[in-house]
Amino acid sequence: MSSVHAATDPRQVISGLSMRWRQILVIAICVVLNGLDGFDVLSISFASPGIAKDWGIERGALGIVLSAELLGMAVGSFFLGNVADKIGRRPTAIGCLFVMSLGMFGAAHGTSIQELSLLRLITGLGIGGMLACTNAMVAEFANDRWRAAAIGIMAAGYPMGAIAGGAFASSLLVDGTWRDVFTFGGYVSAAMLPVLYFLVPETVGHIVQRNPDNALARVNRSLTAIGHAPVAALPADSGQERPRIALSRLMQPDLRSRTLLLLLAYFFHVMTFYYILKWIPKIVVDMGYAPSAAGGVLVWANVGGLIGSLLLSFLTLRFGLRYLMIGTLLMSTVMVVLFGRGQADLQGLAIAAAAAGFFTNAGMAGFYPLMAATFPTEARAGGTGFVIGLGRGGAVLGPVAAGFLFQFGAGLQGVSIAMGLGSLLGALAIIALHRVKSHA
Repeated sequence: MSSVHAATDPRQVISGLSMRWRQILVIAICVVLNGLDGFDVLSISFASPGIAKDWGIERGALGIVLSAELLGMAVGSFFLGNVADKIGRRPTAIGCLFVMSLGMFGAAHGTSIQELSLLRLITGLGIGGMLACTNAMVAEFANDRWRAAAIGIMAAGYPMGAIAGGAFASSLLVDGTWRDVFTFGGYVSAAMLPVLYFLVPETVGHIVQRNPDNALARVNRSLTAIGHAPVAALPADSGQERPRIALSRLMQPDLRSRTLLLLLAYFFHVMTFYYILKWIPKIVVDMGYAPSAAGGVLVWANVGGLIGSLLLSFLTLRFGLRYLMIGTLLMSTVMVVLFGRGQADLQGLAIAAAAAGFFTNAGMAGFYPLMAATFPTEARAGGTGFVIGLGRGGAVLGPVAAGFLFQFGAGLQGVSIAMGLGSLLGALAIIALHRVKSHA
């Protein structure tokens, strides 16, 4: 390795043909951070049967509690994604992780539905901002060849966290209470703070884009931290195109239609996704099984989701992402409807949940590289935050709508058909997005 890299654009250094092991390490840390998001979001699902039993709440009210952190995620993604484009991915991610840790510890000591809902809302703020940050960081630390696959693998961290955390949660529920689930999540989230602080530098793309007074020194620190030689100078256009207000940039003629169609696709599919992930434990408990067994079924849904996410990520190396996404969302609708038919035993429920999780989670994983490919660098975190933030309205709506459908007498099959239509509408929006890009 030469002492000073010949290239004057450090973004081209990172986008080269090979990936340094320290780049891979940083991306792996982002995968773990997304895994924390996965467990933190689903912790309320593992805890929900115990909460309903202890506090005697009905399904409609439980649906609101299940959606509280999803509302926080919507707000966090929208506003904190824009903050990450302004002050940096790294400091924003550190702040988000700190908020997540406090929210999880607080939830473990909640004394009422109102207090617990507020604490979950606060936790969701951190999770939403973290999602926007990790997506941008992986996109900007990966090289060109592996970018889409790396972002997909990062997204697969979500079910990885749910699987690993869910296994612990299920064991905790055998002898402990639902509060232990949140305590466990708080400790794990806090343990990642020093890892993020010491091992993840600011992205080179963000520093070049913002071009602060000490930009060259900061760029070279980041390059050195991920195993690349420093550069002698920055490109002449550094900082000339300052990030504009995210909404203003996203509504420019070149991005408006793409942004809105991507938002609609994400909004509709995320309704289906969170119906499966939020309601499985309560559905299984209402069938007469123990809460620990219900948690096991949710783990299997995430095992299917992990396999689906990883498979889609590697298929992007050979096939067009949009065609993969359209097929995945169509199959998501089919499998959610089949899940609604019910099964004769716990094993059958686990298999049906895994099949539904395979396609719903693969679809979620595919949205992240789709966002990274849609938005330019100066609006990547803000654009991702905008789509995730407003799209999380579907995440909030899904569990609430399902809860009231159940409460008003709709059976499992009817609710599953209604909620499965979200993925179908998402597929139609991606078809329209493909046509818009083809005519651009």
